[in-house]
Amino acid sequence: MGTNKDILKKRIAAANKESLADIVIKNGKIIDVFNLEIMDGDIAIIDGMFVGIGEFEGKQVIDARGRYISPSFIDAHVHIESSMVTPSEFAKVVLPHGVTTVITDPHEIGNVAGEEGIGFMLDDTGNIPLDVFTMLPSCVPATPFENAGATLTAKELKPFYKHERVLGLAEVMDYPSLQKGDDSIVDKITVTSEYSHNMDGHLAGLDTNAVNVYKSAGIRTDHECTTVPEALERIRRGMYLLIREGSVAKDLKSLIGVVNERNARRCLFCTDDKHLDDLIEEGSIDHNIRLAINEGLDPLLAISIASLNAAECYGLHTKGAIAPGYDADFVLLDDIKTVSISEVYKEGKQVAVYGQFVGDSIVKPAQKPSLTSTVHIPVLTEKHLQINMGVTKEAHIIEIIPNHLRTNKQIERVQVENGFFIPSIQQDQLKMAVVERHNGTGNIGLGIVKGFGLKKGAIATTIAHDSHNIVATGTNDRDILQAIEALYEMNGGLVMVRDGNIIASLPLPIAGLMSDQGFEEVVSGLHELENAFVELGFSGDFNPFLTLSFLTLPVIPELKLTDLGLFDVKSSRHIEVGVEG
Repeated sequence: MGTNKDILKKRIAAANKESLADIVIKNGKIIDVFNLEIMDGDIAIIDGMFVGIGEFEGKQVIDARGRYISPSFIDAHVHIESSMVTPSEFAKVVLPHGVTTVITDPHEIGNVAGEEGIGFMLDDTGNIPLDVFTMLPSCVPATPFENAGATLTAKELKPFYKHERVLGLAEVMDYPSLQKGDDSIVDKITVTSEYSHNMDGHLAGLDTNAVNVYKSAGIRTDHECTTVPEALERIRRGMYLLIREGSVAKDLKSLIGVVNERNARRCLFCTDDKHLDDLIEEGSIDHNIRLAINEGLDPLLAISIASLNAAECYGLHTKGAIAPGYDADFVLLDDIKTVSISEVYKEGKQVAVYGQFVGDSIVKPAQKPSLTSTVHIPVLTEKHLQINMGVTKEAHIIEIIPNHLRTNKQIERVQVENGFFIPSIQQDQLKMAVVERHNGTGNIGLGIVKGFGLKKGAIATTIAHDSHNIVATGTNDRDILQAIEALYEMNGGLVMVRDGNIIASLPLPIAGLMSDQGFEEVVSGLHELENAFVELGFSGDFNPFLTLSFLTLPVIPELKLTDLGLFDVKSSRHIEVGVEG
């Protein structure tokens, strides 16, 4: 986009001190992310852009009162849908944490509602005090091993590239198709390259040859590293490393040791998937910065990773720094080591004060009925949930790893009656079901999961990455079935059942992923769910709903469950639950 001639002249005049600035910030310690230094001076702002550092006078003065003036923060990769609120509500949550720009992938709603879902997210982010840039979903459906609610080809994606806030192609997860050079993914990469060089990767558990393949395809980032050796191989081959700290995937502490002043420019921070309650209580990218500082990283370096690095990676040339020609998006910090945020400004306007959103009211666009009626399942009975073990009593088991996306593949002896698997509380072997909910096909994938520690009842949700079918787990078929039926009745969400009764629920009627309520109501509902877990005998140190929602993701090792059955990620094939002797 070009610059208006009159606006440009106005900026030049203010920078040259021929006219007053709109706003001048005085008495602050300016964080210089280019040299990793602190500098003094006034900061002049015209029409929401920094135009000078030095000695300036303005129509309005912001007295920083000795506080640090930092560029605001950028989340380099986030699925807004994972917050379970709409983007307009999401903005009210992350702005107080100093995040004024996010790069989002509407992959979740895309898998449910296709082009209409992406259009909704673009519309809902169009007039809010948060810059939301979009990377278009590359894998809808995520893989050929499950059924989603939509299919997005290069043809469907191409018109979206004309949108001013669409930056490129989001995480390419289907590595087998990329490795084979399948037209399905190559066409998307080719179309993207006509408009942008921004393409994100997804290299969970993949070796260095896969890095070669991704980079040769023009894919520049990875947010799936969990170890320093993995991270180094990405950086060595020219990738940007996105250091993730979300609600389930918490990788920062294991990765931050790779960062030094020689390679830090290739590192960014992201949250990927983070629940609303975690965003409110813990923070967003500000939390990443604090953790990095606590792990020994220089505070200025951590702030530059959270601002300038992300902006430069994605070509956001006017973001990420306190300097002339950059957008006046900044935070005032009481303390740099604890990243204590007192005020947040977007384009020179105050949007948050000490953790509270104070920006202008946000008008939400109307929701289309088709987005609030996305759960379609046939009539089910307990017989549909039976796992036939045949003559064997040994089974493939999904073993969860608390607070990680990966799972272990185990083989264990299980309880069997009349040839069918019976859940065992003593052995912590629960039944798990994935029910296709987009087209009413009747597909039901069944498996056995270990690690939840539930003693009673069942839980279920329509948040099931990435195809977002219904996923449920529990100690008995009656409660599992009741939970599935409850999700149908409320058009999606999260539900807990015990002894045939719903004990807590949170409706998410927008695509079965997001609430149509304000964030305060949603976080209250999440707390009710959390408090109700004691009634199911849960005592673990992880979020069961979040963990369950990723057990359907067939692109992250080792064993997952889709609506087509138990899936072995390493061999890229479905396998039987029972193990033949």
